[in-house]
Amino acid sequence: MKRVTAIGGIFFKCKEPETVNEWYKTHLGVETSPYGAKFDWKEVDSDKKGYTLWSPFKDSTQYFEPSSKDFMINYHVENIEALVEELKKEGVTILDEIATYEYGKFVHIMDPEGNKIELFEPAGE
Repeated sequence: MKRVTAIGGIFFKCKEPETVNEWYKTHLGVETSPYGAKFDWKEVDSDKKGYTLWSPFKDSTQYFEPSSKDFMINYHVENIEALVEELKKEGVTILDEIATYEYGKFVHIMDPEGNKIELFEPAGE
């Protein structure tokens, strides 16, 4: 079974996300929105497209809990339902149920260091 296929996003806490967005836009040319930036890419030797999100969160966000870390990484995966079943068998901590939206499916897990990880299966994969 194929598991992680790409880094889907890098999310981090900061005091002023709007200021951070503007700094990256001004100084590094990152085209930001209120949600951060989207970096489009295409798989090698394929026409299959994907993207990686870069997103600063307010330092008071509770979205990364129960992790106490200031970051969270989102990974693209294939067949999230089968993967979650395998992870359960392997004793991995699953934090929530799979949530489905028009753009894809999400679930959150914890690694052995207490880092919350977001798994994402984009719609259409």
